[in-house]
Amino acid sequence: MITNIGIHESSAQTVAATLSKLLADEVVLYMKTRNAHWNVTGVDFHAKHKFFEEQYEALDEIMDSVAERIRSIGHFAPATLKTYLELTHLTEANRADNNSVGHIKELLADHENIIMFIRENVNPFAELKDFGSSDFITGLMETHEKMAWMLRAHL
Repeated sequence: MITNIGIHESSAQTVAATLSKLLADEVVLYMKTRNAHWNVTGVDFHAKHKFFEEQYEALDEIMDSVAERIRSIGHFAPATLKTYLELTHLTEANRADNNSVGHIKELLADHENIIMFIRENVNPFAELKDFGSSDFITGLMETHEKMAWMLRAHL
């Protein structure tokens, strides 16, 4: 069925493509945060293990909300690891050292990258008359800013 919500199809397609890239970034960041949770070592293991768990649980909710936003504007969300790796702006890290500071620095850089990507798209979404998606990603930006602050506070 055609989605008739007042957004031109070409605009919805553009927004969905950008949101798909964002979803890919969120999935990669989620997996990197899971990796930190599973593999962190050091005297601060227990505290950081719990901290990373809180972070990946928040990212799980973000991933779901991004996919649902894509669906709500009439498009299908990407859902394969291959596609995510093709779309993401982030890189998968190969860590030789699994201390908490190393993980935190990598995760912080990824959050900051996502924040900048989102910030670059708030106004373009509004210009495409998709004020809902513009507002949605503004909220995501604020969430990532808070998560980045929490990471930064550990350094």
